[in-house]
Amino acid sequence: MRASSAPTPSRRNVLAGAAVVAAAVALPVAAPAAAHAASRRTPHGVQGARAYRWRTAAIGGTGFVTGLLFHPSVKGLAYARTDIGGAYRWDDARSRWTALTDHLGWDDWNLLGVEALAVDRAHPDRLYLALGTYAQSWAGPGAVLRSEDRGATWARTDLTVRLGANEDGRGAGERLLVDPCDSERLWLGTRHDGLLRSTDRGATWASADFPATPSANGQGIMFLVAAGRAVYAGWGDGGTPLYRTNASGGWEEVPGQPSGGVAASKVPIRAAYDTNTRALYVTYADAPGPNGQADGSVHRLDTVTGSWTDVTPVAPNSGAGDGFGYGGVAVDAGRAGTVVVTTNNRWAQIDTLFRSTDGGANWTSLKDTAVLDVSDTPYLRWGGDAAKFGWWIQALAVDPYDSHHIVFGTGATVFGTRDLVHWAPQIRGLEESAVKFLIAPPTDGARLLSGLGDIGVMYHESLTTSPSRGMASNPVFGTATGLALAALEPSYVVRTGWPSGSGAAGAYSEDGGRSWQPFAAQPEIAAAAPGPVAVGADGATLLWSFIHWDGTKYPAHRSTDNGGTWTEVATFPKGGTPLADPLDPSRFYVYDTDTGTVFRSTDSGATFTQGATRLPSGDVQFKLAAAPGRSGDLWLSAKDNGLFRSTDGGLTFDAVAGCRASHALGFGAAAPAGRRKSGRRVRDPYPAIFQTGRVSATFDGVAVLRSDDAGATWVRINDDSHQWGWTGEVITGDPRVHGRVYLGTNGRGIQYADPE
Repeated sequence: MRASSAPTPSRRNVLAGAAVVAAAVALPVAAPAAAHAASRRTPHGVQGARAYRWRTAAIGGTGFVTGLLFHPSVKGLAYARTDIGGAYRWDDARSRWTALTDHLGWDDWNLLGVEALAVDRAHPDRLYLALGTYAQSWAGPGAVLRSEDRGATWARTDLTVRLGANEDGRGAGERLLVDPCDSERLWLGTRHDGLLRSTDRGATWASADFPATPSANGQGIMFLVAAGRAVYAGWGDGGTPLYRTNASGGWEEVPGQPSGGVAASKVPIRAAYDTNTRALYVTYADAPGPNGQADGSVHRLDTVTGSWTDVTPVAPNSGAGDGFGYGGVAVDAGRAGTVVVTTNNRWAQIDTLFRSTDGGANWTSLKDTAVLDVSDTPYLRWGGDAAKFGWWIQALAVDPYDSHHIVFGTGATVFGTRDLVHWAPQIRGLEESAVKFLIAPPTDGARLLSGLGDIGVMYHESLTTSPSRGMASNPVFGTATGLALAALEPSYVVRTGWPSGSGAAGAYSEDGGRSWQPFAAQPEIAAAAPGPVAVGADGATLLWSFIHWDGTKYPAHRSTDNGGTWTEVATFPKGGTPLADPLDPSRFYVYDTDTGTVFRSTDSGATFTQGATRLPSGDVQFKLAAAPGRSGDLWLSAKDNGLFRSTDGGLTFDAVAGCRASHALGFGAAAPAGRRKSGRRVRDPYPAIFQTGRVSATFDGVAVLRSDDAGATWVRINDDSHQWGWTGEVITGDPRVHGRVYLGTNGRGIQYADPE
């Protein structure tokens, strides 16, 4: 996922023999910058938490499911892991997933990526998770969660090493394993710090001897799998690719490994052991994936005789445009010799699952006979008439209690079958969107409009079913970079995003987002650096800002004819996010995060002049918002610098006293008419304000907050079980329902709630 794109892993030293358990680590918080505030300060106060019922808006996955695991001892019990969106437990009776890591809070954002999971065959209620999204120096160390009740409650051990659930190789096998000979002993393979071992069920960890040394930018241990009483480890840093434990308790190279082809010199991706035939199947590719693979193979090891057999279903042929790797592998516990493998990164002919019932001697492509039904998840048609069988297929599992029940993960969902022919998303409850934009229209039409990472824009008629129109098309975008609605003409909506196919990076709608037309023209830089967009209150003026993914900023452009022609706006600060006044079509605003200056336009965005200065600067994630139904009433969320308000169109700002941090802010319906304040009837009640921020010493973390009195007092409306890691991108209320809130997460989709 885009919010999930990972930098190149940094070098980590092996902590030979050293303990690698640490106390809980708080991630660093930026020091407040100097901020200007007038002598007037908004009155403030803090109230206790208010009970809200939180739910997840249904879309249907939208993210990379990196691991799937049926419990070998419990019928109907399975688990899933994702690269940035936490872990889930499958409820077979309800045919849906239950999120297990929503309790992780703001300071633990890096733990929402699940590197690996493990279960204990002998103790069905035990579950272990290895957490850590990035192995970079700027990310916090990883952690291991352990549960005695299938993830309902957790104990936690913080590590001193970093894990990489959203880096290359994230679709490889499970790097965490309960030792098949001793339930007290666990193994954890890391990317840059070798092998770790716990002898107390994950409570403490220490480095274990391993015969290979990690490289600076390698993969380290790709997987750990039990085969009888032995443990096998796949190695992704070159040299010998496969190791195993021996009778003396140490590790050794597996003898007789394939000496030719891709398996001899490339990366082992996953492995699965058939207890009936005592055969170990290993998939290989020429890169860790999920991208960049052009060659691969599948090999079978007879663990009794030590003999190897090449059982590759189809040899990749990158020279003929059919390059790919092999990824997932799973055996059927109920049928000896039955094994399933997946191709990965096969874009020309589309990835498939191959199934064999004779130990790999013969294979059948399940894609060739597949009947796909995505009626419950229409976005999987990607703006067309048909859905793909899948891509980024590395997670794969066969139900040990039902040979015809197979599930596999893709870059966007989980597909499942019960008869090997009919396939449909098995995804209810699992949502992994990285949410960029949310608009709750003020009139009839969509309940919600959303702009997402990778998946573009959605029109939500309902919050409990996947949007029937799927992702916005004509054109189809990847990640949305802008979404705006004309406040006085709410049927007019514009969107921008990373182009797909046509190269068009912008579109407009005249029916509230039901249908779209691409801009007839666009600035030359648009396709390479699409940025945020704003539309004037009356829908007559568009302002489009441009910023490349590498941070390079370009001049903004303006259109007054639905994107038919564009003119550069020289006085608009490059890379800024334009904001339209909700009442006055001639007014636009932009916050220059480089200088801490607000710029204003009173001629419909043709020119901008300087307003307030000496505001916090230096962070592109500082956000400016306009209160609905009011002209010139602006709010600035400046992260750990606090919250600021202007009532004069950005000429001056006052600090909102008592707000220690504000990361995202939005508005909803005002409290019901007739509410009394200071003994007087409120004739024009202020819109409800929602934010993610810090306002109270009684709860030190970032919370979801609501104010019904223009920021004078705040109540916390989430709780410790509903935190979802990082939630600093977007939040909004519903203009039609007082108290309803929509919250964008980075990996747990759209969360919404109503007061109980």
